Amino acid sequence: MRPAQLLRVLEREFASTAEGHHTPVMLWGPPGVGKSQMVAHIAERHAVPVIDIRLSQMEPSDLRGIPFRVADKVEWAVPAILPDSERHGAAGVLFLDEITSAPPAVSAAAYQLILDRRLGEYEVPQHWAIFAAGNRQGDRGVTYSMPAPLANRFSHFEVDTHLDDWVAWAYATGIDERIIAFLRFRPELLFDFDPAHNPVAFPSPRSWEFAHRALRKFEDDAQLLQGTLQGCVGPAAGVEITAFVNSLDQMPDLDAICAGDDVSVPREIDLQYAVAAALVGKAIRAKDTEDGEPIIGNILAYAGRFPQREMGVMLVSDLHRAIGNDLFDVPAFADWASAVADVMLYE
Repeated sequence: MRPAQLLRVLEREFASTAEGHHTPVMLWGPPGVGKSQMVAHIAERHAVPVIDIRLSQMEPSDLRGIPFRVADKVEWAVPAILPDSERHGAAGVLFLDEITSAPPAVSAAAYQLILDRRLGEYEVPQHWAIFAAGNRQGDRGVTYSMPAPLANRFSHFEVDTHLDDWVAWAYATGIDERIIAFLRFRPELLFDFDPAHNPVAFPSPRSWEFAHRALRKFEDDAQLLQGTLQGCVGPAAGVEITAFVNSLDQMPDLDAICAGDDVSVPREIDLQYAVAAALVGKAIRAKDTEDGEPIIGNILAYAGRFPQREMGVMLVSDLHRAIGNDLFDVPAFADWASAVADVMLYE
């Protein structure tokens, strides 16, 4: 399932804790596709804490607690890491990350916690959602086969990578527009992991975020830039993104485009992708300013000038995902939409 859809699933599952309909969710996927980030996004959206428990680093007693004697009975000391309404808040997310890397004895200790929301006398607070994540056995991570009794305690979803969803996230997060443009140009490099070769660095949504940071730190040092990008996304992708970034000195004047000047569209496809991504970034930054509407209008007019109309459609689609339905209120949008009415849009 694509990330945008999974976020809606997690959103509803979190909300369902208040109604007593919550089902624990298990996210499956290879490393770097954003499983943990989606869970963190839900918690951040609701301003609630996430308790991240790595079962792979625990012993069964770490989860069940330590027994101690009270008179002629044995009671259990509840681990402080488990959700507590007084210490952690009335609502939150209990996240069992790397659950497929946990030894079977630890997984068994989690059965009751996941399905019954309790361990002995301890109960998970009502408004706490339970989410888990793990790698598949073919992903070359340290994984155990999930026992059927544990698997049957979750609803299961596999996380797919989807470029449009990643681009929307990237604009919202402030990822370097050159990274976004490159992946629009080379979409197959958003995620390129071959477990048979067990690479150390490889392209993934997570490693492209690292590449964004590398660009920020090393773009003024030509001797280090390619090596640092390769260290993030792998040797081949690192060479390609470096060459792409170095070619952008041929970009047209973006400020002139935003001002409505007559600026020609580059003939090179890679530069067209770069211009489109950069103009979306310009629109995001201008949206809430006094000149926002005319700037966005000029960008829409420029979108209609691309030789391949699909390129302009991509620009405007990304623009809509970034700034929302306010785009429809810009007068130039109606003219652009009329000009491309015969071009089919797919989500």
